[in-house]
Amino acid sequence: MITPARGDLRGLLRGGGWSALTSVVLTVVQVVVFTIWPPVHTVAEVFALMVQNPVLGLLSLDVLYIANNLLVWLFYLGLGTALLPVSRSGVILAVGLGTLQMAAYMASNPAAEMLTLAHAHAAAAPAGRAALKASGEALLTSWKGTAFLTYYFLGAAVLFIFFWILRRSSTFPPSAAWWALAAGILMLVPSPFGAVGLVFSLASLLPWSVFCILGGRRLLQLASH
Repeated sequence: MITPARGDLRGLLRGGGWSALTSVVLTVVQVVVFTIWPPVHTVAEVFALMVQNPVLGLLSLDVLYIANNLLVWLFYLGLGTALLPVSRSGVILAVGLGTLQMAAYMASNPAAEMLTLAHAHAAAAPAGRAALKASGEALLTSWKGTAFLTYYFLGAAVLFIFFWILRRSSTFPPSAAWWALAAGILMLVPSPFGAVGLVFSLASLLPWSVFCILGGRRLLQLASH
């Protein structure tokens, strides 16, 4: 039986714990950034911002979320390590779907491509700008398309699986399972689904952050024993 106490697993527990807590910090930073500098939406606005201030341009296209998702994946690995004794098949399924979830988001985010197009657009002749603008339109349209929606629904599925495993575990506080469930339910309505989707997306940040704090702290405690 593989247990979280084994020394060769402490790195995953510790890394998952710190990743969960850092994810909460990045989430707060992103909310603050979007409050101070609201994201732009049209291709013309994105191109202009990318040329004038590339850092804000990348932040406007959720580049921080890429780093955040990598942290979440590490959190899933640590959480799965701690929950292996409860259900190996459940952990493998959750971490596997979580990996696909992160891959879907990485494929959907057009931040680097839009930065390249913006500078090419600024340097192009008037005849070539229309084609570059059309490419930008296509990228922004696909950004919240199939891959992004897949990311959301897989994220909800992963949280539901972890909820089921956590309910059977005595290692984590019982409330952690319920916060995971709440975040998973709210993720069933993705942000591109109009105003309702935006509300659900913002609301999901609270239970998700609490889940990360509870889970991250417990992983660090397990790693230290």
